Amino acid sequence: MQPTSDLSLITLILDASIPVQLVMLILIGISVLSWTYIFSKRATLKRAHEQTRLFEDDFWAGGDLAALQKSVSSSPDDYGALARIFDAGMTEFIKARRVNGNAEALLDGPRRAMRASYQREMDSLESHLNFLASAGSVSPYIGLLGTVWGIMHAFLGLSAMQQATLAAVAPGIAEALIATAIGLFAAIPAVVAYNRYTNEIDRLSMRFDSFIDEFLNILQRQVR
Repeated sequence: MQPTSDLSLITLILDASIPVQLVMLILIGISVLSWTYIFSKRATLKRAHEQTRLFEDDFWAGGDLAALQKSVSSSPDDYGALARIFDAGMTEFIKARRVNGNAEALLDGPRRAMRASYQREMDSLESHLNFLASAGSVSPYIGLLGTVWGIMHAFLGLSAMQQATLAAVAPGIAEALIATAIGLFAAIPAVVAYNRYTNEIDRLSMRFDSFIDEFLNILQRQVR
């Protein structure tokens, strides 16, 4: 490693050792993928909140549930997760009422159908959150690995010099610290997004749970 007076960011990255450059490349890839999931999840959750609100307005407007179920089943993606949970329960309730007059059996089928649909919707909403959590926890350590390697490489380079100066070691240390900076750049947005989106999904989960209980109460009154 030769001393250089050019300490610009691009120069430091280009002059870094191959292992440090590889670490930087991995971190940049993690960062790009994290931001892709962050923007994608933001749009998904915003749409889920809006669809949930609109469906709740339609549901509690007091219209015919069978007609609402037909509308939902004809275009389930337009109505959202809560509507699909309702559709699963209502469809099972209609089927059970045709073949069984027992009140307990009539409610058991819709309950299981809605719980299964609820789990599928939650799995869909939580997709890619594990990657954000992993990126937030692992990226600083990957960056630290690049920093340790870069500093070690810088000091090993000094052993071949007769006179050790700050100017000789500064570029190597600077390029090594860039790896830590990139690691933090990849980790911080991922952690913030993970915490925020987890909170939003928990809020949706509580709304879904509450709806299932209330809808089962409505069905219970119908079979009495």
